[in-house]
Amino acid sequence: MNIVNTKALLLGLLTVLIWGSTFAANSVSLQGGFSAGHLILYRFIIASIIFGILSLIPTMKIRLPKKEDLLKITLLGFVGISGYHICATFGQLTVSAGTAGMLIGSGPIFTTIFAILILKERLSSVGWVGLGFGFVGIILIAIGSGDTSLGIAPGVFLTIAAAIATSIFFVYQKPFFKKYSAIELTAYCTWAGTIPFLIFAPGLIQDIQTATLEANITAIFIGIFPTAFAYLTWAMALSLANASSVSSILYLEPVIAITVAWIWLNELPTMVSIIGGMIAISGVLVVNFYGKRQNIVENSDQVKMIQ
Repeated sequence: MNIVNTKALLLGLLTVLIWGSTFAANSVSLQGGFSAGHLILYRFIIASIIFGILSLIPTMKIRLPKKEDLLKITLLGFVGISGYHICATFGQLTVSAGTAGMLIGSGPIFTTIFAILILKERLSSVGWVGLGFGFVGIILIAIGSGDTSLGIAPGVFLTIAAAIATSIFFVYQKPFFKKYSAIELTAYCTWAGTIPFLIFAPGLIQDIQTATLEANITAIFIGIFPTAFAYLTWAMALSLANASSVSSILYLEPVIAITVAWIWLNELPTMVSIIGGMIAISGVLVVNFYGKRQNIVENSDQVKMIQ
């Protein structure tokens, strides 16, 4: 493994460690008095301010995006930031932190599908078997997500939609690194993605005032680390390696999410969901380590962009 890939791996691992704590942190803030919409807006106001301050530092060299890329980057922010966080956060109203982590952790399955359709990656027969196992795992996670051992919580569908949105984000983000630095692209997408959240502005101040101290501190933590810092380190990782290879690190996220939820909230998913998570992760591993026939096309001229 060369130095570049090692650096990408370390950045990816750091990101996943931080993101893995997000699900439990979301639960704490939601249970402590924040509505889902206000929590999303609060964390992204914090992240947007952070990137705004960084943009004022000359050494950061955050330029304005090119006019021809403005619409594409805005759409990318709407899908990967706005779409993902609305679905993921509202999904957690009825889905436990660990279960949400397992469903989001299935994201590499969808990333692989988009890589096949968009980036022309090919899978071997073993890869397709792994992909099938991944979907079986997702179904089992969903079945074990409800109040009973065999019931599907409504938030499952939103959480799966979130996994799809973030997969689209990872795949379409990659070509922009040929024009923009990781911090530039992360700032653009954060600012663009924050705009739709302004619909949740009414009542935000009241929520902040009435929420518990723990909920407020946790919301600030989410805004600084999972939202600003981790998105930046993830973008840096993607800029150094291909989307499929880096995204394979996400198989660790469910393990971290379950562990943090267990320690912090004394909460564990049902056994059916845990078995499903193990199957889904196994499928992801098979696809990423044994199922590839050729690498993702890296030339941006060969990559279809969001129109």
